[in-house]
Amino acid sequence: MRFTKDHEWVLVDGDIATVGITAYAAEQLGDVVFVETPEVGKSVAKGDNMAVVESVKAASDVYAPVSGEVIESNAELSSAPETVNAVPEAGGWFAKIKLSDPSEVDELMDKTAYDAFLEGL
Repeated sequence: MRFTKDHEWVLVDGDIATVGITAYAAEQLGDVVFVETPEVGKSVAKGDNMAVVESVKAASDVYAPVSGEVIESNAELSSAPETVNAVPEAGGWFAKIKLSDPSEVDELMDKTAYDAFLEGL
């Protein structure tokens, strides 16, 4: 699993990246009440706004940590947004992206680097 400074995570399997927000991000948001996932077929570039997550505290954009085409969105989040809080780094994923540039994954932080980043916040 890899991480961004915007608290997204990426899990790569072949040329498919599953993307979500980290446990830290979910904790900071509080109770998630609404999630808007990206449309299947949408092309995203690294850094693009690809989804929205709203909690009782705030609304936040979720940025694409990698470039590619959205091949699947987690439809369950529309009826069960609390899944993001319950299992943010598993069942609370937002989208699956077919990578257009797999080397972008190498630019993301590993778990050790992300944990060190969090300590500095």
